[in-house]
Amino acid sequence: MTSPDDGPDDGADDRVRAAVDAAFRDEWGQVVATLIGSTGDWDLAEDCAQEAFAAALATWPRDGVPHRPGAWLTTTARHRAIDRLRRDAAGAAKLRQLAVLAGDPGESPVEEIPDERLRLIFTCCHPALPFPARVALTLRTLAGLTTAEIARAFLTAEPTMAQRLVRAKRKIAEAGIPYRVPPAELLPRRLAGVLAVLYLIFNEGYDEEDARRGLTAEAIRLARVLVRLMPHEPEPRGLLALMLLHEARRPTRTAHGVLVTLEHQDRSRWNRALIAEGVAMLDQALAMRRTGPYQVQAAIAACHATAPDAARTDWPQIASLYAELARLAPSPVVDLNRAVAVAMADGIPAGLAMVDRLTASGRLEGYYLLPATRADLLRRAGRPGEAKAAYEEALKLAPTETERRYLISRLEEL
Repeated sequence: MTSPDDGPDDGADDRVRAAVDAAFRDEWGQVVATLIGSTGDWDLAEDCAQEAFAAALATWPRDGVPHRPGAWLTTTARHRAIDRLRRDAAGAAKLRQLAVLAGDPGESPVEEIPDERLRLIFTCCHPALPFPARVALTLRTLAGLTTAEIARAFLTAEPTMAQRLVRAKRKIAEAGIPYRVPPAELLPRRLAGVLAVLYLIFNEGYDEEDARRGLTAEAIRLARVLVRLMPHEPEPRGLLALMLLHEARRPTRTAHGVLVTLEHQDRSRWNRALIAEGVAMLDQALAMRRTGPYQVQAAIAACHATAPDAARTDWPQIASLYAELARLAPSPVVDLNRAVAVAMADGIPAGLAMVDRLTASGRLEGYYLLPATRADLLRRAGRPGEAKAAYEEALKLAPTETERRYLISRLEEL
């Protein structure tokens, strides 16, 4: 791709690097999943996948980008695994499991096996693993994030995150956690766990901190993978729709480091393409007629995203959807959000009464949004003294600087 007379073709090198970067985003999880499925060795699979991508950077500028980058990378990674296992007497059994023993990786037509990646998703999110380990393992093996990147995103020390990953892999091996998609009778419960991991990853990145921002993109990408791998399941589509609708509003969530509430966001800056895709994805999920909590949450987000302005938001519909969500996935946080919708649909006193019942129950003690919500409703009700006290209580509990700045601005307004 270079000419001896012209010197290095920087443009060609940039195109190759872009192709490798794209292949990493699209193929990392598949390459790792295929090798884990063949060998059962997670560390070997990750190491050989990394070597395959390094080989691509070294050879594609000379030989050109292969027609099927995923097949090239998978075959190259298998060859690396074979070389390692041949040097290891204990690797003979694993070596017999590898399908490709020879041939040119540029020509070997490795068939992509989507179920391998699906097995990997369900193995990473097995309920026997602690929830933080499921998240870390998913990001490491399916998204290809380094240990340092995962630790930085979750504000954890790198050695701590490394130990978490080691323990998770050891648990899989020692407990004999099967590398498979669960049988039909276990699928609903196990799928819910997978979706919970992906949504947590998304939410961890859904703030203004650059260190975490890439997590939302990874969560959306993994949700797209899950939709492709499980086309007849509605809840992955519901989750993807929810993520897309939230992501569409991201540019307007903060201004100068201060949280901007939904009613004050500049809707002209919302990403209409993401909203259209999210609504279409939700329609596809609802057409399957198996409603789940992510579909209901996406429907609520769609009500907000498609309203021409805050004044014309369909609050009665949102209140009804929160009632359905409370039936499907009861939680005090859902009840708090429902109280806001009821306040906007039926009047502030009705919503305040629900918030006061939640406060008395003690189920959301220490949760800053409970006093913050009460403060906002009191402010709307024309009770500034009580609102000020509630905002001050929320300020003591607010977990991030962005939220604290917002509460301070509300107090200053009062």
